[in-house]
Amino acid sequence: MVAKTKKTEMPPAMILCGGKGTRLRDVTELLPKPLVPVGEYPIVWHVMKSYAAFGVKRFILCLGYKREEFVDYFLNYRSRVNDITVHLGNHGSVEIHANDHHEDWQVTLADTGLETRTGGRILRASKYLQPQDEDFFLTYGDGVADLNVAEELEFHRRHQKLLTCTAVHPSARFGELLLEGDQVLRFEEKPAQVDGYINGGFMVLKKVFLNKYLQEANDQFFEMEPMSKLVRDGQMIAFRHEGFWQCMDNPREYQLLNDLWQKGHAPWTKYW
Repeated sequence: MVAKTKKTEMPPAMILCGGKGTRLRDVTELLPKPLVPVGEYPIVWHVMKSYAAFGVKRFILCLGYKREEFVDYFLNYRSRVNDITVHLGNHGSVEIHANDHHEDWQVTLADTGLETRTGGRILRASKYLQPQDEDFFLTYGDGVADLNVAEELEFHRRHQKLLTCTAVHPSARFGELLLEGDQVLRFEEKPAQVDGYINGGFMVLKKVFLNKYLQEANDQFFEMEPMSKLVRDGQMIAFRHEGFWQCMDNPREYQLLNDLWQKGHAPWTKYW
């Protein structure tokens, strides 16, 4: 199924890719978690592909841990996804036999520091937003969903809040949202138990959020004080997603996503 997109240009998607992924250590000692493969492609590629289905072409990756692996992957992307012929000799060259891989993406690899917290990463990478970008998507490089991001963006613009998050229903371990209608009343980071919705990432932010909530302390966890202030100010709203959502936070989830992909039952490809 091909997603229907509006003629207006979609905002860019900023993806947090700088963490060390310690709970997936067996794999992330070799690769940063967003580059861990699901099938033939890194999970961050699956995330990007899901945004691209709705016309998003600009991506800003907030890098830290093993930044050089991202640089290597994207600099050599065309060679990785196509057949190539290498001409050896004094005047050697490489011929790329292009097939059906036509990702027309602009990917900015932003070095946001090895130990920088998520709020600092967002702030440092924000210099690559363009003047016309009133809004931008924000998500993590290790989770997939069959989310209609065009509908989320429309919801975000209709409600005119600074932050729209995606509310989902998985198991515990993530920040829980208490909702009244669509308004977020409380955000609790990683509670012991989750009774309702949690923050599944896949957010939309107004660019003015940056100056209002991140400038004072430019290296803090975005998910803590900035989000709490947004909630207190009535500036955080939830877009409910009742479909598929899954992060890749441990070996079991890594295996689950790969099994779904290999069996041809990957729900997150719904709009590709």
